[in-house]
Amino acid sequence: MIKDLSFIRNRIYTIIEVADGDRASAVYDITMIIVIVASIIPLAFKESNDVFYVIEIIASIVFIVDYILRLFTADLKLKRGVSSFFIYPFTPMAIIDLLCILPSFTAIAGGLRILKVWRLLRAFRVFRAFKAFRYSKSMAIIIGVIREQRAPLLAVCMLSFGYVLISALVIFNVEPNSFSGFFDAVYWATISLTTVGYGDIYPVSNAGRIVAMLSSILGIAVVALPAGIITGGYMSKLREKDKENSKGKDNVNGKDKN
Repeated sequence: MIKDLSFIRNRIYTIIEVADGDRASAVYDITMIIVIVASIIPLAFKESNDVFYVIEIIASIVFIVDYILRLFTADLKLKRGVSSFFIYPFTPMAIIDLLCILPSFTAIAGGLRILKVWRLLRAFRVFRAFKAFRYSKSMAIIIGVIREQRAPLLAVCMLSFGYVLISALVIFNVEPNSFSGFFDAVYWATISLTTVGYGDIYPVSNAGRIVAMLSSILGIAVVALPAGIITGGYMSKLREKDKENSKGKDNVNGKDKN
């Protein structure tokens, strides 16, 4: 009985996780992506209808079952014994899963729609897009890269934060009449960092324009850093995958020859 339960749990874990070469896992991943996309589509419409209501009910049931299965196999994923079942609900992806389930209350308890609460729960459906990352091998690689490169990425984030703060302080003191408060200066520095430039707030003096030009040039360099780090890590991961696949093929060919 225990062996049967262990086998079932291991099989469930293999299916719900992204597994190479497992047909059932591939079908599960594709099905989940389809359900996630379908559940997000109603957000593009202001009005609701019976079709959207049915989609939400089906999606809610699927997400709840998925969460239960992942909790059921939490120890296989976290490998921390019994404590895994208590730790798992607080992991980032598990929290996203819960946020994806919350909108189901708007479908199940439609008659209890308090406007503000309902809108908040409806907005949580957006988190279902993040849930789709779990079922993509490419996204799994990128998430792995971000975890491995978290130190340099954190350094870049701190650099960006410092850049925004310093730029805001400089422009706020160089051209105080153009900003009603320091938050406006921070907003201007942020859009300058990303080189978006909406044009709603802008400097009018020569000194302010010089600061804006320098800020935009430096912003391009700062924004490019995370992309370079992630791209480099991604290419490294792909090379590692290719080596692993090559070794696997060599081992299989060697066994066949023997």
